[in-house]
Amino acid sequence: MVKNYNKKITKLINWSKILFPTVWLKYFPPSFIIRKPITKGVRSAIKKGYEVMVIAYHIDNYDEMKQQLGPHDFQQYITGLKHIFQETVQSVLNTESVLSLHDFFSGNFTLLLRVDYRSETTGNVETSIRQIADKVQASSKEKQKIITASINAGYAFIEKDNIFLQEAIMKAHQVAFLMAVKRQSFKYDEMASTIKKIIINKEIRVLAQPILDMETKEVRACEMLTRGPCGTSLESPLRLFSIAKQMKCLYDLEMIVLDKTLEQIKSTTWQQDIFINFTPLTIGNHRFVRELMKKMKKYKEINPKRITIEVTERDSIEGLQYFIPNLRALREKGFRIAVDDTGSGYASLHSINEIMPDIIKIDRSVIQNIDKSSVKESMLKGILLIAKEIGSVVVAEGIENEEEASVLSRYNVDLAQGYFYGRPVSLNRSI
Repeated sequence: MVKNYNKKITKLINWSKILFPTVWLKYFPPSFIIRKPITKGVRSAIKKGYEVMVIAYHIDNYDEMKQQLGPHDFQQYITGLKHIFQETVQSVLNTESVLSLHDFFSGNFTLLLRVDYRSETTGNVETSIRQIADKVQASSKEKQKIITASINAGYAFIEKDNIFLQEAIMKAHQVAFLMAVKRQSFKYDEMASTIKKIIINKEIRVLAQPILDMETKEVRACEMLTRGPCGTSLESPLRLFSIAKQMKCLYDLEMIVLDKTLEQIKSTTWQQDIFINFTPLTIGNHRFVRELMKKMKKYKEINPKRITIEVTERDSIEGLQYFIPNLRALREKGFRIAVDDTGSGYASLHSINEIMPDIIKIDRSVIQNIDKSSVKESMLKGILLIAKEIGSVVVAEGIENEEEASVLSRYNVDLAQGYFYGRPVSLNRSI
């Protein structure tokens, strides 16, 4: 009986090798085991209002390394690479945001990351993802001194509305993995179709969040914030702009935001300043100033002096030929320039030096729990000194309670923004 059973199993295995050759496996995501702690962590993050990303890191030259090193040395190399990944993730990311990191299937790695869309941007997240890959490559070369792993990364967001959470995690992992192994076409057609439809039909909303005078508590301006189609997976601005960037539609999307903002200003009695976010890539586009002014001609009643161009995201401005000339041209036409995310790292301070902004916006990471952190208080002092030196107005973002507000008030910060003062609403409504 046992022999007959074994024969049947052997026969099935042999048939499977014919029907599904081993070489095919490299084109499909490997088995991704979702253990209960992972599901629990993802569910908890989603309930708290976070986005969850699945990031897949794929070793491009895996087969080449295996042949070159031999079985024993190769296994040691992969084990060492795993430790390097762990160390790098801890050094680059806030450990509280990491839900899971593990290796699977021939030395590839998967990272589950909790993301706060209110403080994180597409550029910031993508920079961190790439930074991890670059650092692992550099460290592997330095520590292993044998061969350097060539690492590609792909990522996808977990669908919040999917009632089958494990299925949603698996789906996100599949998309991330396919991106990492450069077989994006499997899922990109669907993504491209969705984002193009949104852009063609202008299916986005712009909401206004008030910016108040810290001393008088009067509303001085508002920042226009973008949301995708209501009730869809792209309602989140982080997802919306991430997909748009991957599909090379970022410029078109941001120009639609500009259109929607100008329409709202015209249709209301709003007379205060307006902050509009633009990524460095859009500002650095050679068409940007010409097309912006063309749109402004349709709204002659809107004075450019009321518009603040907010340079958002933490993307590098290096190599953007038209970025600084375009900012100069915008200033000449009356627009003011703000730098977002100040205090988030060296890059933002470098941007201040290059841009010399009229307004400096302090990143939420500095403001959060500033009443409990002497280090953050020192960072605030430093930013205020820089602002005073170059004559910039300071806006503190992400204020969520009275304790944070009192610290900022004590240091005479000019303007304040955050849920403590008001949530984003349509400009058509009273702010």
